[in-house]
Amino acid sequence: MTEQKTMQETEQPIILQRADPWVYKHEDGFYYFTASVPEYDRIEVRRAATIAGLAEAEPVVAWRKHASGMMSANIWAPEIHFIDGKWYIYFAAARTAETNEGLFDHRMFVLENESENPLEGEWVEKGQIKTMWESFALDATTFEHHGIRYLVWAQKDPDIEGNSNLYIAPMANPWTLAADGVMLTKPEYDWEVIGFLVNEGAAVLKRNGLIFITYSGSATNHHYCMGLLEASEEADLMDPASWKKSPQPVLKTDETRGLFGPGHNSFTKSEDGEDIIIFHARTYKEIVGDPLYDPNRHAFVRKLQWSADGKPIFE
Repeated sequence: MTEQKTMQETEQPIILQRADPWVYKHEDGFYYFTASVPEYDRIEVRRAATIAGLAEAEPVVAWRKHASGMMSANIWAPEIHFIDGKWYIYFAAARTAETNEGLFDHRMFVLENESENPLEGEWVEKGQIKTMWESFALDATTFEHHGIRYLVWAQKDPDIEGNSNLYIAPMANPWTLAADGVMLTKPEYDWEVIGFLVNEGAAVLKRNGLIFITYSGSATNHHYCMGLLEASEEADLMDPASWKKSPQPVLKTDETRGLFGPGHNSFTKSEDGEDIIIFHARTYKEIVGDPLYDPNRHAFVRKLQWSADGKPIFE
C-alpha cells in the first residue's frame, strides 16, 4: 500500500530541464512561457492555448548572449511581461561565469518588443536596471498596484552578510527605477541560510485583499525552498513594516512526491480560472558537482489551495 500511495503522489514535470519557469497568460488567450535553459546562453519564448500545450510548443529564441562584456555569461531567470502595449523580458546576465568570494557578477537587464506576438518582431535591449549599488543583482519581477508599477528583485547589499536580499522600488518606466529600493527580507531563518544566505526568485500574487510575494532561499540543491511575504493591499508597500514574513517555508523538498529543491516560481490562472503555481524542482536528491550546472531542474505545475482566511496553501 505504501508503494502504491507513493506512486499516486509522485508529481510529473510539465517541461523538462527548464529552471526558473515563468508563465504569463495574455489577453489573447495564449500562455507564454520562458525559463532558464541549461546552457545559460539564450532566452527562449514559447506559447500555447493551454498550460499542457506548452510542453510541445516550439520555442523561439528571443535573444542570445553577447560574445563578451556585461551580457556574455550565465543568462538566468527570464520573465516575460506585457506593459502598456509592449512586451518586456527581464533577465539577469554576467560578464563571466567565475565567482568572486562566492558571488557571481550578475546585473539585471530588460528587452522590449513592440510586436503584437512576442514570438515575432525584434527584441530591443533597453539596458541595465540601475539600483542603489553596482553589485550582484538578479531575478527582477514587476507588478502594478494602485496605479504604481513596482520592481521586486534580489541583490547583494555590500554592508550585509550573504548573497542576496529582496528589495522593492517604484518604477519610472519598465526599465528604470523611480526611487531607491527598500529591503523586504534578508536571509535569517535556518531554512534560508543552508549553503548560502539567499533570498531570491520573487513572484507576486494579489488575492483576497492581500499581496503575496513568494521567494526562494538557501543553496540550489535539495535545501532550496520557498518562503512567503504578505501585505494588505491598502498598506504602503514601500514600508518594510507593512510586510509579514512566514517563519517557515511554504514549499520544500517532499520525497514522497519525488520533489527536491522546489523554488523560483510564477503564478497564473488555469484554463478554468483557478490559481496555479509553476515552479522548478529536481526528481532526485544526490547531485554530482555544482547544483547550478546540473541541468535537471524541471518545470512543475500545481493548483493553489486557499485557506479559510484567504491565504495560499502550496503543499
